[in-house]
Amino acid sequence: MWDWRFLFLIILSSTTDYAVGIFLGRNSDKKNRNLLLSFSVFVNLGFLFFFKYFNFFNAQFLIFMSRIGIHVDPVSINIILPVGISFYTFQTLSYTIDVYNKKIAPTKSIIDFFAYVAFFPQLVAGPIERASRLLPQFKKKRVFAYNEALLGCKLILWGLFKKAVVADNCSVIVNNIFNYSNFSVINPFWLFIGIIFFAFQIYSDFSGYSDIAIGSAKLLGFNLMTNFRTPYFSRDIPEFWRRWHISLTSWFKDYVYIPLGGSHGTKTLAVRNIFIIFLISGIWHGANWTFLIWGLYSAVCFFPSFIQKTHRLNTDNIANGNFLPKPRELVSIIFTFLLICLGWVFFRSPNLSISIDYIWSFFNGLFTTGLLQYSPSTLIHFLPKEMIPVFINSLISIVFLLTIEWFGRDIDNIIDFKLGTIKSFIFYNIILFMILLLGNFNHEEFIYFQF
Repeated sequence: MWDWRFLFLIILSSTTDYAVGIFLGRNSDKKNRNLLLSFSVFVNLGFLFFFKYFNFFNAQFLIFMSRIGIHVDPVSINIILPVGISFYTFQTLSYTIDVYNKKIAPTKSIIDFFAYVAFFPQLVAGPIERASRLLPQFKKKRVFAYNEALLGCKLILWGLFKKAVVADNCSVIVNNIFNYSNFSVINPFWLFIGIIFFAFQIYSDFSGYSDIAIGSAKLLGFNLMTNFRTPYFSRDIPEFWRRWHISLTSWFKDYVYIPLGGSHGTKTLAVRNIFIIFLISGIWHGANWTFLIWGLYSAVCFFPSFIQKTHRLNTDNIANGNFLPKPRELVSIIFTFLLICLGWVFFRSPNLSISIDYIWSFFNGLFTTGLLQYSPSTLIHFLPKEMIPVFINSLISIVFLLTIEWFGRDIDNIIDFKLGTIKSFIFYNIILFMILLLGNFNHEEFIYFQF
């Protein structure tokens, strides 16, 4: 529907990997198998580079040549990024790599394989499913399961709440702050709000899509992997990356980090591997220096735990089943969240100069005037009057989101509370009415559609 011409791209990618899988299954010669895998990698990453990164690297090349005194006529491609290309490229690559490593047998059904690549609920923004998990589900008979369908409806409802109420309300405030012409004149309180609100915007936007995708798939009889597990309750940076965009993090771990040697070998090599993973993760999100710096920042935040060998701690339940976390655990959660938020400035900013100006203005204002230099009534005048209700809606929805996630942090599907008939009726209708009353329906597309 978005642009029918890009169907040829996904058809070509799917056909290539289906054929490579068939030939890998028939061929035992190591040299031929290496050639087949290399061909699959070349085709898939070639498409990704051409459509997503050509203009970026071409621009950097022209800047470099001009600085050394050589004039080169500019060449650019005026084309829209094909929707979902980053996701289905990794999905098809995982299939050929798993077939190459003989972890799975190649599928003989081209219909099953095409359906696996283009499965519509998660096609454009994940979760990035593995063939070993999703492909066999196409062979099963479709049988309606009431409990699974009910859970699917709950997940769709929760995803809509995250997107329409939390993310799209926060986006109005975030855009107003980040699009301001001069950050230095903004009170640091609002710069702080801009960072915090964007953290909840991107989380609710992306995890909201995942919830809707997983819920939609359940209505069709398919089970997709969980993509987020209350990441903002993480107690350190490694735990955050175990809980955030799990399908991508695990993809990089299995297909890049471990083949590079993982944590085996010297400490220097292990640090190098982590550094590579985060830089690739950054550039995967977009052809912009801001994403590279965000990846570098994430690596720097990850290194202390890795070097001190504490990166595998905090694998137990948050607060260990208690109602409230211990003071030390609460401090760790808040500190980790603030570190993550600082990195989101680079992720949100259109270029490096804006992100640096934003951070500099915030800390400069923080140490010179403080967060609350003015009275609350003066602070609120920064927002246009029509945005004040949106700001209040954002605060209410964030508090509600955190409350639900805290109570559901140990549940496989956060929103699947066992409350009994009457309490369930009241609880899920509260969410429904919050969507209808507080939702911002200004047709904001999902953030990860651009990746």
